[in-house]
Amino acid sequence: MRRRDMFRAVLAGTGTFLGLRAVQAAATEAAKLKVVYHLSDVDKVNFVLGNIKNHYEGTGGNVDIVLVVHGPALAAFKSKGISAAVSGRFAGLVKQGLEPQACANTMQGMDISLADLLEGFHAADKGGVVKLAELQSQGYAYLRP
Repeated sequence: MRRRDMFRAVLAGTGTFLGLRAVQAAATEAAKLKVVYHLSDVDKVNFVLGNIKNHYEGTGGNVDIVLVVHGPALAAFKSKGISAAVSGRFAGLVKQGLEPQACANTMQGMDISLADLLEGFHAADKGGVVKLAELQSQGYAYLRP
């Protein structure tokens, strides 16, 4: 009788363990990724937007992406004079959930307001590099292609 009780206890424990592992695996799969892209090089604007597009497609949209733009790259997002291709690509990414942040220090230094930028931008009031550090401290993965 004792062996039978031990066998049942082991069997029940194994079943519980396997059930918990399945729940943990499901929770891990559903966890949304958090990524911050850092862009300051104007020559990399199209490349970075392409990376972000690929990121959304590769994760099935299961990702929160913030794009922090500062320095010369910010001028590429001014609504006047921007190419229709870049504008359309950017607008599509914003619709997918991209949160673009413009460095307030760069905006001030280049005399650019939020109204001058493509729709969807928010100001990183403390500065772009501060915003990058804050997001990393909140668990965002840092990417600088």
